[in-house]
Amino acid sequence: MSNLIRQAKQKDYDRIWEIFSQIVKSGDTYAYDPNTSKEDAVNYWINKTDAAFVIEHNGELAGTYYIKTNQPGLGSHVCNCGYMVDSNFRGLGLATKMCEHSQEEALKMGFKAMQFNLVVANNPAIKLWEKLGFEAIGTLPNAYHFKKERYVDALIMYKWLEK
Repeated sequence: MSNLIRQAKQKDYDRIWEIFSQIVKSGDTYAYDPNTSKEDAVNYWINKTDAAFVIEHNGELAGTYYIKTNQPGLGSHVCNCGYMVDSNFRGLGLATKMCEHSQEEALKMGFKAMQFNLVVANNPAIKLWEKLGFEAIGTLPNAYHFKKERYVDALIMYKWLEK
């Protein structure tokens, strides 16, 4: 099994859209509207970020992540990232590889910390983020409309990256 993480290219946008659409339509982890258009998805995931990456698994584009400045000005040393793995490639450690890669890239880009602003409290990835050194530093009560059925809490997770 080989994995390659590289910067996203325009030729990847259709595949990124497929992954984005699959995950957002489920309504269980991202706050994007489940009916987000391809144009808006590319704008959010690529154009409004500092960098977007993809992970290939055995030559197939299997996941994607972005890095962006979390806040402007005096908060610009903290970045925010989002990760998505196609459901056909889950359980292969790709999210771990992307998160580790994003931390290295964030440091190269001059960021000193990473923050996840809205982690749905029942997201299984929380265990992974904790294993990778992130801490839940706050809870936003009923901040996420889970599958448009009920409201659940969301966590703010944070990690200081600089040694």
